Amino acid sequence: MLTVDAPPATGARPLPPRRASVLRRAAPLWLGLPAVIVVIVTQGYPLVTQIIMSFQEFGLAQQFGQPAEWIGLDNYTRVMTDPVFWGVMVRSVVFGAVVAGLTMVIGVLAALLMTKLPTVIRVALQVSMLLAWAMPHLSSLTVWQWLFNTRNGVVNTVLVALGFEQFRGYAWLLDPASFFVIAGAVVIWGSVPLVMFMVYASVTQVDESIMEAAQLDGAGPFRRFFSVTMPIIAPVLFLVGMLQIIWDLRVFTQISVLQDAGGVTSDTNVLGTYIYQIGLGQGDYGQGSAIAMIMLVLTLVLTAGYVRQLLKNANQS
Repeated sequence: MLTVDAPPATGARPLPPRRASVLRRAAPLWLGLPAVIVVIVTQGYPLVTQIIMSFQEFGLAQQFGQPAEWIGLDNYTRVMTDPVFWGVMVRSVVFGAVVAGLTMVIGVLAALLMTKLPTVIRVALQVSMLLAWAMPHLSSLTVWQWLFNTRNGVVNTVLVALGFEQFRGYAWLLDPASFFVIAGAVVIWGSVPLVMFMVYASVTQVDESIMEAAQLDGAGPFRRFFSVTMPIIAPVLFLVGMLQIIWDLRVFTQISVLQDAGGVTSDTNVLGTYIYQIGLGQGDYGQGSAIAMIMLVLTLVLTAGYVRQLLKNANQS
């Protein structure tokens, strides 16, 4: 009697289509899980601790082991009824809005200028702007302090040479108005390159045929920019603008270093330096945490518009 051997197995049975589809969708989630865990541990724990401290009487004694007393909303009440806090809040919002607006205007103009420059000059400008953006804040602030030094600063020397004797020995950092002019210049100088690169990348994606058609219809440079280019790059401008407002609202290093160099702290505090002064300076970690939570809520409100625009762009693409 003849027998027929079964054919050898060629491999494992394929997964059902539904299960294979689920695994494919879940693979990116599993790959990103380690990063999510790291973020939760490094960011979540400090955030939860800060939230708890904002409802406690937490000072220097608690730093040395004394139990923290739960005081509910007392820290928030003290903050919200403190006129100094509201002065700092208004100062921070105005400073952030003005600096972010100037950063956007200068960045957009620089991006449009790059589209008209020869290749060699454009590359040189890009490299110089990239170096300015990559320079550490402390290093750049040292140069800015030299420029505005009271005795032998370059700015005072040039102004006196031009006949402005009132700037001989002028202390720029002692006057709050000139202090924020310098602080704004420092922040703008470090922020413009990012705006310029992102807007330039967006402008170069505008179809040249559309611009040529608008030019043939008699549209001038300003009309072409506001009627053709602006609607195309508007999502990028919105996203970059929101990021700039958030970053400038949370500015700390530039203000703190300039204060240490001679600025009047009480008249030049913004939210970041005010939290540092209340928390680490005065040892009132509970009130400092409450101010930080208010700042976090303000940042989340601004971030909501940023995230909404990101989701809108993702759906459109």
